[in-house]
Amino acid sequence: MPTTVQTQNNVAAAKRDPKLANNWKTKSGEELTDAEVLAMPESEYMNDKQLAFFRHKLTQIKQDMHNNAGETTEHLREDTVVVPDPADRATIEEEHALELRTRDRERKLLKKIEQSIARIDAGDYGYCDETGEPIGVGRLIARPTATLSLEAQQRRELKQKMYGD
Repeated sequence: MPTTVQTQNNVAAAKRDPKLANNWKTKSGEELTDAEVLAMPESEYMNDKQLAFFRHKLTQIKQDMHNNAGETTEHLREDTVVVPDPADRATIEEEHALELRTRDRERKLLKKIEQSIARIDAGDYGYCDETGEPIGVGRLIARPTATLSLEAQQRRELKQKMYGD
């Protein structure tokens, strides 16, 4: 997982490339790449093309999760045979539990994706819930469901750590 410094360096490198900086003008939001969106000027923050890009990204994640859910159902059906060896049975049960935990996390993420798409529709996407400041394109590419700026998220995590909330 890239660190904040690496992400900032990638953002700076993308902004320096003049070809990438103007690619967004000739493409639709769905055709843009992460690097091209990062290279867009700050004055274009959350314009129609960026919103279309993030809507497409969120929709793709949602579709992938639905596909994974179908695969999980099939996988659980296939592995329901009775295995006489207790160790093998325990392994299969642990794999099932892990897969179900993963799907539960994805189910929670689906709610956040739906909320993010609703924020795009409402015109609030890309701005911090606490401060109203821009969240930043780099952060949104890394975590499209982010609702807090990096600074606000760090403050929240520090409070949680201090007060156990």
